[in-house]
Parts: sequence; structure tokens; C-alpha cells
Amino acid sequence: MSTFEVKIPDLGGHDNVPVIEVLVSEGEAVEAEQPLIVLESDKATMEVPAPKAGTVGKLTVKVGDNVSAGSVICTLELTPATATEKPAPSAEKPAAPSAPPAAAPEKPAAAQAAAATAAAAAAATQTLDVRIPDIGGHDNVPVIEILVADGDVVAQDQPLLVMESDKATMEMPAPAAGTVQGFALKVGSTVSQGDLVCQLIKAASAPAPAATAPTAPTAAESATTLPGPSATRSVLESDTAPQAPITTARPETPPYAGPATRQFARKLGVDLVQVSGSGARGRIVIEDVQAFVKQRLQQPAAAIANAPMLGGGIPPIPAVDFSAFGTVDEKPLARIRKLSAAHLSRAWLNIPHVTQTDDADITELEAFRQDHNRALGKDGNKLTLLAFMVKAVASALKAYPEFNSSLSADGGSLLMKQYCNIGFAADTPNGLVVPVVRDVWRKGLRDIAADCAQLAQKARDGKLSADDMRGGCFSISSLGGIGGGYFTPIVNAPEVGILGVSKAVMKPVWDGQAFVPRLMCPLSLSYDHRVIDGAYAARFMVHLGELLADLRRLLL
Repeated sequence: MSTFEVKIPDLGGHDNVPVIEVLVSEGEAVEAEQPLIVLESDKATMEVPAPKAGTVGKLTVKVGDNVSAGSVICTLELTPATATEKPAPSAEKPAAPSAPPAAAPEKPAAAQAAAATAAAAAAATQTLDVRIPDIGGHDNVPVIEILVADGDVVAQDQPLLVMESDKATMEMPAPAAGTVQGFALKVGSTVSQGDLVCQLIKAASAPAPAATAPTAPTAAESATTLPGPSATRSVLESDTAPQAPITTARPETPPYAGPATRQFARKLGVDLVQVSGSGARGRIVIEDVQAFVKQRLQQPAAAIANAPMLGGGIPPIPAVDFSAFGTVDEKPLARIRKLSAAHLSRAWLNIPHVTQTDDADITELEAFRQDHNRALGKDGNKLTLLAFMVKAVASALKAYPEFNSSLSADGGSLLMKQYCNIGFAADTPNGLVVPVVRDVWRKGLRDIAADCAQLAQKARDGKLSADDMRGGCFSISSLGGIGGGYFTPIVNAPEVGILGVSKAVMKPVWDGQAFVPRLMCPLSLSYDHRVIDGAYAARFMVHLGELLADLRRLLL
């Protein structure tokens, strides 16, 4: 028996290409040209096949390793039979494997059935803890996608979840086939090596051999059903015969694609469920995504409009190789920015926005606010302009309740809310978040100011919970502390309105006899034109301006 080293071939000049999948294990028999590992660079996914048939010895690579041309993948144990293998002689002796079952008749049929049943029961109850493997020394890596749920039947190596660190996106594959139970993670969870993901109830694999062993024709048939490497691979990977290979044809089956392909598809807004994979075992590669987009762009406009491709059927912006024009540094987007981008894109595409602008005279309001804060000294919660805006908006929502509604999913009715929760946009180092002040109708200015301060601090510390950002009726985006004039805020769906507040400036205002200096605050009201018409929005803005100009109106 001789040993042969399998090395990485020429990769077209690429170095340090990540290994994203290892398709074989030590001690496994492989055929010539059978894929051993899968590599994925920034531009392509490639498989490295076995140059010869043999038995895998020591594997020297694992998922996450970076390899270059000449790197050793594994050793292959080559037997003399492998070197002189001829297809015809092996095909002439199909009966040889069936000789051992001749002893089977000595064992009663009932005993065989009982043994098969016991083996099946033992296999069916075998439970495997699935834990996060070595992820390159990273800790607290966010989970950005969950691909399975409790009760799902998964194949070996089928992706369970997707993690994303500051530098890479990684899939967590199933170490064996079985049924998922006790899934312990959700999107947003952070994980480290050794953390529990779920348990797998391993599928029973014993019954199939037990049923086929007594008859020689079945053994012969099983020998003839392995015509090539792909069939051999599918048998080795599947614990149960009915388990289908991974495909992208069914929406309920997670798409089989590598991290780079998923990232590429997300940038283009492509749903991988709609893409057919051309790689080994139906794997979706970057070229498949490119072909999918090209095909959709070539369709007539009517077909594109009705297709579930990109947001609203809108073609993607073509990718540009900016490095052709100069040096480019790539900075990954923070997870919050990615989530916000998807939400804002949906809102902008689905809501017909109209923006109404006006100036509110806050001269007296600002004088009162500063006098109150000076009287507090260093103790107590200071009143901010945002607190006054929240209180005034809440009062205006009572007068104009359609701004405190949401359009039903079928677009046939309005859901009128009998409560008032106001969200405000908070700027953080990782992106924009919108915490929600609850029950504003029941709170005074001091309580509102305290809630705003507490939520803003939690946002800066990255400690906002999901509940802190749910249930808003209306949102306020205040840029007054930065500067600038009017802008067009995007409605925070499923809300129907949002108020933009800019920096207040002193302006000369005609009072009927002379120009007098007044502190004027620019306001920008964006609204969903399916729910709110222009006259209703204008009246809302006029009423809001009157409330801000004379605080006594808030007592009415």
C-alpha cells in the first residue's frame, strides 16, 4: 500500500483562499475526481477533486483554513488494486459480496426482525448535542440568519445557521443527519466556541441493511446503483434512504450556498430560494446568482414587475470594480445598518411618500425650557426640546387620529390605535435605532424627558432590547443638535407619519406692524399618502405649530 499527498492545484494566482466545506473524512474511500473540499474566493467557488481513488488518510485542512497552491489537503492510501483497477473484472463478480449472507438462514427470521427493530430503536433515540465549532478564535459572534427550526429533518452538512463577525460570514453545518430539537438560538444571539446550538435526534439507519441482507439480488442491485462519485457521495452522506439531497427547488428547504454567495446575493437583494444551483449537490455559486439577475433583466418589463426577484422587481445597481480606478478600502457595514437598510428600502418602495414642511415659532417654549433647567441646577432631569416635541405630537394625534393608525395588510381598512407610543430616532456609533416612549398620553413633560434620556443612553450603550423598539405609533427624527434645514424623513412602516425636526434659528417675522426676531424651528412631516391626504396633513402641521408656539394649548 502506497501513500499519496493531495495538494491544492493552481488557483489562478489567488492565495489564502478560504476552505468553506470539507466533503470527506479520514478513513473514507473516495473515487478519482470525487470532490474533497470546496474553496470560495471573492469571485468564485471551486471544488478540489481527488486525483486518484483511494482511502483518505490524514486530513490537514478544516473549514475556515486559508490555502494556496501547493498546500496539502490530505494523504491518500493507494492499494495495489487501485493502481491496476479494471472495471470489467469487478463487474463480472457481483455474487461474491452475497456469499456471507449464506449463514443468515441459520438465524431464525423472528430473531432477525427483533434485532433489526432493536437496532432501529437504538438509532432513533440517539441524541447528539450540536455546538459551535472553532470559529477562528472569535467570541460573541452575532447570528444573522437561522436556516432551520425545531422539527426540521436535516441532512449531514446542511447549514443550520449563519454567523457574521467583523471580517467574515460563516455557516454552521449539521454534523450528522437527524431531526432538530431544542434550537437554543435566534437572530441577534451572540455565540462562541462550544455554545449549544440544538440537539439532533439521529435518524435510524440500521433497518435498511437488515432488510436487504437476506437476499443476494438486493446486494447486487445495491452494487449497481453506485455508478459514479456523485452517487457514492450521496449514500455516504445520508443516514436514511428517503432523505432527499439538498436542493433549492422547494421554498421550505434552506438554499444550499456558501457565505460569499449569500453575501453577494444580499447585496443584490436576490432571494436565493428562487435561484437554481449548478454546483455539486445543487450548491448555489456566485455565477448562479449573476445568471439569475441577468435572466431577469432580459425579461420583458411586465414579467419583471410580477416576479419575486428584487425589491418591487427593481433591477439592481450593477456591480462596479472600483479598484480599477484607484485604491479601495472595504469597510463592512455594522449589523444595525444592514437591518436598517432593509427596513428603509421596504418602506421607501412600498409607501407613497409626501413631505410637508413648515416653521414653528418656539420662542416662548425655548425661554420656558431654559428657565426651568436653570432652576433645577445640577439636580433632576433637564427638559429637552425633544420632550416638548413628543408631548405636542401626542396631543396632535388626538386631534388628528388618522396619523395614529396603520393600514391593514390587505389595504382595505385602517387600524385606529387607542394608545399613544412615540418613537424617536437615536444616533449611535453603530447606526440609527428608534426606541419607543410608551403611554405618552398619560405622562407629563418630566416623565417623557426622563424616558427619552434613559432610552437614549441604552441606545448609545448598545443595550436596547427588542421590546424597547416595538409598538410605535408615530416617529420623530430630530437633527436639531447637528444643524441643517428641512429634510425628507422616511416613514417608519407600519406607521403612517414621521416628523423631522431641524435646527432652530432666529428669523425676522412680521407681527403686523414690524419685523421682530423669533426663534423658528423647521419641521418636515412625511406621511403615507394612501392614508393621509394633503389637506389633512397641512391641518395637522398647523395645529402642531400652534401647540409649540403656545404651551398653554397642551393643557386643553
